[in-house]
Amino acid sequence: MAGASAPTPCVFCEIARNSTSTPLLHFDDKVVAFQDIRPSAFRHYLVIPVDHIPTVKDLQRREEDYSLVSHMLNVGQTLLRQDAPQSSQYRFGFHQPPLNSVDHLHLHCLVLPFIPRQRD
Repeated sequence: MAGASAPTPCVFCEIARNSTSTPLLHFDDKVVAFQDIRPSAFRHYLVIPVDHIPTVKDLQRREEDYSLVSHMLNVGQTLLRQDAPQSSQYRFGFHQPPLNSVDHLHLHCLVLPFIPRQRD
């Protein structure tokens, strides 16, 4: 097809395959975790599945997906408790489309307080 471009590779898939310079905080056969490049809190990590799942809307009510999300949350909780043991205020969440910036499921894991945003 003339003028057609190849699909843009998924940046989170590249990170999950460890084909970028992004330092991984955690990796196993199901998920990887790394720091958010635009943190909203002093500690702000993302936990993503190794397999490409576009958004939360692509999850189904099945044991496999429940297990994956539970594992993502467990990894995020473990990292935050390890890196900010003095804190007791954690927040975890997924963006709902169209509010997701990357089309690869990712769990935001934050230690409060939030960092105030500067207006551009």
